[in-house]
Amino acid sequence: MRYLGVDHHKRYSHMTVLDEEGGTVKTGVVPNRSQDVEEFLEGSREGLKAVIEAGRASYTMVDVLKELGAEVLMAHPWQIKAIAQAKIKTDKRDSKMLAHLLRADLIPAVYQREAANRSRQRILRHRMAYVRMETQIKNRIRALLAQQKEEIREMVEMEERLFGVKGMAMLKELRLPEKDQEMLDALLMTYGHLGRRIQESDELVKEIYQSDEQARLICTIPGFGKFLSVLVVTEIADIERFASAGKLHSYAGVIPSTHASGEKSYHGRLIHQGDKWLRWAVVEAVWPAVRSDFDMRVLYQKLAARKPTNSAKIAVARRLLTIIYRVLKEKRAFIDYKREAHRLPSA
Repeated sequence: MRYLGVDHHKRYSHMTVLDEEGGTVKTGVVPNRSQDVEEFLEGSREGLKAVIEAGRASYTMVDVLKELGAEVLMAHPWQIKAIAQAKIKTDKRDSKMLAHLLRADLIPAVYQREAANRSRQRILRHRMAYVRMETQIKNRIRALLAQQKEEIREMVEMEERLFGVKGMAMLKELRLPEKDQEMLDALLMTYGHLGRRIQESDELVKEIYQSDEQARLICTIPGFGKFLSVLVVTEIADIERFASAGKLHSYAGVIPSTHASGEKSYHGRLIHQGDKWLRWAVVEAVWPAVRSDFDMRVLYQKLAARKPTNSAKIAVARRLLTIIYRVLKEKRAFIDYKREAHRLPSA
């Protein structure tokens, strides 16, 4: 058995191969190309086990190593730092430290996503990036119009939906001072371009939704449309990796930090770790759920009466995650689940 520690960077990786006794077989800087990696591992591929820290581009190296027949673990970067802190930190030391932790079976491994799941993530991030840019353009247009003459400001304020059909027609007919008009025209052109790109990405999301039974199940839960349903299923990936709904809460980062000593305990802000995209999705679904579902509305109002608004909102998000967990575990729609839960026992 050989153990490979990989300190991965954008253009190269520092790799260290250890034998079963912990002796260094080889170490060096390797360009992130499959041919160079294969040449470096020549003679060491038999029974090779590798570890690499999880990062933005780590999967590119993971795929290469798996193609070469290695068993690959992805290490949690924060937990690795907690296990092996060092005052002297270099790429060579880091790769060797990873290999030693792997040999000692001390790697805090993270879940590895399939290629299809990663492709979905890229599609969803692609759409969200466009939406974020569209919001920025809207804000720029509003800021520009807020600095115009009184008549223009009044026209804008009278229009309830500034970026609806009537609002856009009004914006295109406005005549601002020369330079401001050029800026408005450019912003409107950019807004239209982003709108078309969002429609294209929406089509990709719809294709995923139609082919994914789990996403259609999530869509039966109050507050979730097609996009949020696909996002939730994509981020969770495999519900079986969570032993309980509480584990899913922790993964999403919707549980408060806790400091306990002796008989005293203090619950603070939400934990920083967690899947930010899953957390965003369930928090985004809270208000639609509260508006459309009686039980969610009662829960929110009950909590908001004695807690800050944000705390009540996060509590509802946890309830939604619990429902998501049960729907995916039991493989049935929310309506069916809810009806079953309230059914009276037979005589």
